[in-house]
Amino acid sequence: MNDKNCVFCNIVNGTQPAKIVFKNDFATAFWDINPVAPVHILIIPNKHIESINHLQVKDTLLLGNLFQVAKNIAKDLNIDKNGYRLVINTGPDGGQSIYHLHLHLVGGKKFVQVFK
Repeated sequence: MNDKNCVFCNIVNGTQPAKIVFKNDFATAFWDINPVAPVHILIIPNKHIESINHLQVKDTLLLGNLFQVAKNIAKDLNIDKNGYRLVINTGPDGGQSIYHLHLHLVGGKKFVQVFK
C-alpha cells in the first residue's frame, strides 16, 4: 500500500531519487537531504504508514525490522561503538514533517544530553 503523493513512497518505488544505503522487502534506508550530523540516515517501512499513531498490531514485525536495519547500518558505518540516536517524530508538535513513518539514525558526533 503506497501513496503516490508521498515522497517517501516514491523513493521506495524508484520515482524519487535518493542515496539509498539499504533496501529489502520491508524497509528502505537512505541519506537525509538535510543532515544534522555526519551520519543521518532515514529508515522507512516500504509500506505507507502515516505515523506511529497509525501502527497496527500486524505492523509489529515491520517495526522490529526497522530497528534491526538501524543497528546493522550503524555497525556498517562504524558509529555503533561510540553511539548514535534513533528518533521517530510523530505529529506536528513532535516535529514530523513528512507523514510516512520514518526512523532517523543520527551519529558521528557527540550530542547534548536532553533527558536524564
